Amino acid sequence: MEVFINGNLLPLDDNPGIADMLVSVNIRTDAGIALAVNDTVVPKSQWSDYRLQHGDKITIIKATQGG
Repeated sequence: MEVFINGNLLPLDDNPGIADMLVSVNIRTDAGIALAVNDTVVPKSQWSDYRLQHGDKITIIKATQGG
């Protein structure tokens, strides 16, 4: 299956959870990120159970420091 992450097409195994997908793309889940699937924010508490579907559009936002 394929999903879009921040506009980039990414092949994945069938129906992974969000947490599994983050591991496969080397994104640390403790790194201050927020995530939306098809423009709907998915709380971190649901990342293990939320199953991605072919064609999902995932937006990942990383918190940064600055002022």
